[in-house]
Amino acid sequence: MKAVVLAAGRGHRLGPYTADRPKCLVEVAGGTLLSRQIAALRAAGASELAIVSGWQGKSLEGRGLTVFHNTRWAQSTMVESLRCAAQWLSSTEVLVSYGDIAYTLDAARRLAKAEGALAIAYDPHWLSLWERRFTDPFDDAERFLLNADGSVAEIGGRANGPADATGQYMGLLKFTPHGWAELERVRSEAPVEVAATLDMTALLNRVIQAGRVPVVAVPAPGPWCEFDHPHDVSVGTAIVRRIDELRRISAGRQM
Repeated sequence: MKAVVLAAGRGHRLGPYTADRPKCLVEVAGGTLLSRQIAALRAAGASELAIVSGWQGKSLEGRGLTVFHNTRWAQSTMVESLRCAAQWLSSTEVLVSYGDIAYTLDAARRLAKAEGALAIAYDPHWLSLWERRFTDPFDDAERFLLNADGSVAEIGGRANGPADATGQYMGLLKFTPHGWAELERVRSEAPVEVAATLDMTALLNRVIQAGRVPVVAVPAPGPWCEFDHPHDVSVGTAIVRRIDELRRISAGRQM
């Protein structure tokens, strides 16, 4: 199994934190988000790691990671960044992590063990985190609904209330080559002008609607946090410290 971190975006909403670096290199509680992502992905069984670079891409070189550079990072979506790693995705199982999140080793491990061609991690207890991040949590929450078999029934678009959000997608995915091929197939079936603008959840929702490959939903153990606004650094500092503590405890058990 391999792993890819998506870190091409400019991260404008984080303001001064990303003036000279990609979001994955923002430091929180004494370490970068990237260092924690690498630790979790390696713990989940990733033998090789890559990063998709864009904004301030040179800062991601020389870190022992394969670098796939998105030359069109300023004009393209997260989907286009993911496609930069197509040679890995088409040949082996790959864990994919957004570059602006922090999560536990167990969250990555649970996703790695998920069966199915395409799986995503989600937080079933998301509301308490969103209430700390936003004045109105439903200003940001996305629709996320499950089928009885645990697959995703709907993802993306604004959630209007609790009934629309069984959980929240975290930005952690797993693809087999078959799952990746289906994502690419669905994208190719969209009109060219639509395909160029599809974000990740919109494309995943199209995969669900196509009905050929289910999107498996994996409830992930917390804590975790997304870093999208300056306020998230304040909210996320205590969360990241707890993640670090859990990692130390895990390491101690393995000694």
